[in-house]
Amino acid sequence: MKLLLPPIRLRTAKPKVGCTHPDFLPNEVIKIIETVSPMEPALEKVSHFLSSHMVTSALRKLQKPELNFRFFIWATNRKRLRSLDSLNLITDMIVKDENFDLYWKTLEEVKSSAMPIYPDAFNVLISAYWKLNKAELAIECFDRMKDFDCKANSFTYNSILHGMVQKGVIILALAVYNTMMKSNCSPNSFTFNILIDGLCKSGNTRDALALFDEMCTRGILPSKMTYTVILSGLCQAKKIEDACRLFNLMKTRGYTPDYVSYNVLLNGFCKSGRIDEALALFESFKSEGYGVGLEGYSCLIDGLVRAKRFDAANCLYKKLLEINITPDVVLCTIVIKGLSQEGRVKDALDILREMTGRGVIPDTQCYNTLIKGFCDMGLLDEARSLQLELSQNGCFPDTYTTTSLICGMCKNGMVREAMDIFSEMEKLGCSPSVENFNALIDGLCKSGKIDEARLMFYKMEIGKKPSLFLRLSQGVDPVHDTASLQTRVNKLCEAGSILKAYKLLIQLADSGAAPNTVTYNILINTMCKMGKIDSALKLYEELQIKGHSPDPVTYGTLIDGLQRVGREEDAFKLFDHISKNVHSPSMYKSMMTWSCRRRKITLASNLWLRYLRSQATRDEEDIQLVEKYLEEGERVKAVQRLLEIETKLADFDSAPYSIWLIGLCQIGTPEEAVKVFYIIQKFGLNVSAPSCVMLISSLVEIGSLDQAVEVFHYTLEKGIRLMPRVCNKLLQSLLCSKESSELAYVVLNGMNLTGCDLSVYLHAHTRSLLRHWNIRESKNTAPG
Repeated sequence: MKLLLPPIRLRTAKPKVGCTHPDFLPNEVIKIIETVSPMEPALEKVSHFLSSHMVTSALRKLQKPELNFRFFIWATNRKRLRSLDSLNLITDMIVKDENFDLYWKTLEEVKSSAMPIYPDAFNVLISAYWKLNKAELAIECFDRMKDFDCKANSFTYNSILHGMVQKGVIILALAVYNTMMKSNCSPNSFTFNILIDGLCKSGNTRDALALFDEMCTRGILPSKMTYTVILSGLCQAKKIEDACRLFNLMKTRGYTPDYVSYNVLLNGFCKSGRIDEALALFESFKSEGYGVGLEGYSCLIDGLVRAKRFDAANCLYKKLLEINITPDVVLCTIVIKGLSQEGRVKDALDILREMTGRGVIPDTQCYNTLIKGFCDMGLLDEARSLQLELSQNGCFPDTYTTTSLICGMCKNGMVREAMDIFSEMEKLGCSPSVENFNALIDGLCKSGKIDEARLMFYKMEIGKKPSLFLRLSQGVDPVHDTASLQTRVNKLCEAGSILKAYKLLIQLADSGAAPNTVTYNILINTMCKMGKIDSALKLYEELQIKGHSPDPVTYGTLIDGLQRVGREEDAFKLFDHISKNVHSPSMYKSMMTWSCRRRKITLASNLWLRYLRSQATRDEEDIQLVEKYLEEGERVKAVQRLLEIETKLADFDSAPYSIWLIGLCQIGTPEEAVKVFYIIQKFGLNVSAPSCVMLISSLVEIGSLDQAVEVFHYTLEKGIRLMPRVCNKLLQSLLCSKESSELAYVVLNGMNLTGCDLSVYLHAHTRSLLRHWNIRESKNTAPG
C-alpha cells in the first residue's frame, strides 16, 4: 500500500492535477508548457500522472511547433510516455512547414541545459528527412547523434537501413548493420526483414538466406512478411524448388499463406518458364477459396506471353473481361507485349486505343512496349510517330524509349541515325543508360565500326566524373571492384563517417552508365568473330578486375571463339576451369557442338552426361545405364533412354538431342540420325531446322531419298522454310533417280504451298534437269 502513497501526495502539489476529467490533465500540461520556462522541472512533478495518450493529446491541442518540439523531447525520456502516434505527429509537424532548423535549434537548447536526449528525439527528424527524400540529411542527422551523447536504438537503425535499401545502397546498409552489432544494439524482426528484402532485390539471395539463418539462430521468429520477402527473392533467382520448400515450411510453422504469398509463387513459376505448374497452382488457389484477382491473372498472362503461348494468353485476357475484372495499365502493357511479339502490332495498337475507353491511361512503359514492337518489325516511322504521341499525351520518353529506337535503327543499318538520337538525349540533359550504350556499341560492332565502338566504350567507362574514377583507383586502398568498395565503405562506417560513405556510393551511381557484363559480352563477341581471341581474353580479364561477374554468355562466347581459331585444348582448359563452379547448359552445348564438328560424338555425349551429373535432380543409376549403352555403341538406345528420363523433368532441354542428331550426320551415320529423328518426334518434341537440313543432306548423300522426302514433309508441317541450297540438292538427286524421280513433283508442290517463288528458288542446273525429265516423261507417255 505504501507504494501508492507518493503519487497520492502529489495531488496537493501545484499546479493542481486532482481532477479526473479526461481533458483536465492535458490542459494542465499545456498550461505548464506555455507559462513555465524551462518547462521540464514543472513537468517532472506531474509526470507520474501522465500517459502516452495524454502526451499525444497535449501535442495535438498545443500546435505551437517550438513548444511542441521541446515537450516531445522531454516526453521521450520516459518509455511509458512514448508512442508511435506522438512520433508520427511531430514528424508531420516538421515536414509540414519544413521546421528542421527550428527542431535543431530546440535540440541545441536542450543539450545546453545538460538534459539527456533519447533516440526518439532524432527518430522523428530522420523520418521527416526520408519523407522529403532528403537522404543525405537523414544520414547526417544519424551521424550527429553522437554529438548529443545520444545512442541510436533499433528504431533509429531500422529507419536508416530502410532508407538506404530504398536508395539501393545495400553495401552501405550492411556496413551500418555491422556497426549496429558492434554497438550492442539488438536487431529485431524489422531489421532482418529490411536487409533480407534489400539483398533479394539486389539479386544476392545467398546472403539473404544466410541472414535468415542468423535471424533464426538469434531466436527471432520470422514473420509472414519475412517468408514472403525470401520467397520473392528465391523466385527472382529462379530457385523455384527452394521457394516451394520454403512455402511448405511456412505452412508447417503455422503461417497461412495469403494472396500475396500465392502471387509471389505464381509469378516465380511463370518467370522461370514453368507455365504448366503455374496453371496448376492457379487452379489450386481457386479450389482453396482464394479469389484470384487482377494481379493473379496478370502474373499468369505474363507467364503465357513469356512462354510464347500467345493464344492461351489472349483467351485468358478475354475470360478476365467476361468476369468483369477491369484490366489496369500493367495488364494492358503485358497484352500489348504479347501481341507485338507475335507480330500483331496493329492488334496491339487497337488495345492501346481501347484503354482510354475503359478509363485506363497508357503510361510511358505501355507506349515503350508498342514502340519496341514496331521497331522489331522494322516499322520505324510508326515507332517515331508513337514517340511523338507519347510526348503529346503528357508522358515523357525515357531511356527505354530511346534504347528501342536505337536498336531498331541499328538492326536496319541506320547506325548514323541511331547516334543522332543518342546525341539528342545528351543535349536535352538526359543521361544515357547502360542499355543505350550497349545498343549503340552493338550496332557499331555489327556495322564494322569497331574503333567508334571502342571510343563509345571508353566514354561509358569514364562517365561524367573521370576525376572520381581516377581518385578511387589511386591511393593506399584503391577501389577496383565490388569487394574493395565494400571494404572502403566498412572502414568509413567503423570510423563513424556514414554520410561520407553514402556520398561516395551516390557519386559512383551518378558518375555515368558504367559498362556492365552485357557491354563486355558485346565486345568479346565482336573480337571472337573477328578472330581476335587474345583481345577477347583481355576483355574477359578486365571484366573481372572491374568487379563484374562473367555470365553464361561470356563463357559460351569465349569457348566458341577459342574453338573457331582452332585452339581446342585452350577451350577445354577454360571449360574445365569454369565448370568447377559454373554449370551453364549453354556452355556444355557449345562444347558438344564443336566436338561433333570434329567428329568426336562420344566426347559430345559424355559432356552432356557430365552436365546432367552436376544437377541434383538427376539419378546416377540412370546416367550409368546411358553410359553403358554408349560404350556398347548403342547410341540410339542411349538417346531413347535419356529422353524417357529427361522429358519428365521441369528443366528439360531438347537442344542436346538436335546436336546429337547433327553429330550423327557429321560422322557419316545418317541411318542412326534418322532413327533419332523419329524418336524425338515420338516424344512430342520439335526437331530444329538445322537438324532437318543436315539430315536431308546426309540422307541424299547415301541415296535414302524416300526418307529425305519424309523429313522434307516434316519441315512443311512445322512451317520450316528451307533455304534454296538444300531444296535444290534434294530435287537434283530425285530427278537423277529412276526409282524416286516422281517424288520431285511432290517436293515442288510443297515448295509452292509454302510460298516459294520457284523462278527464284530453283538453280539453273535444277531447272535443266527438270526440263530433261519433262521431255523424257512426255516421250514415255506419247501414243504409239
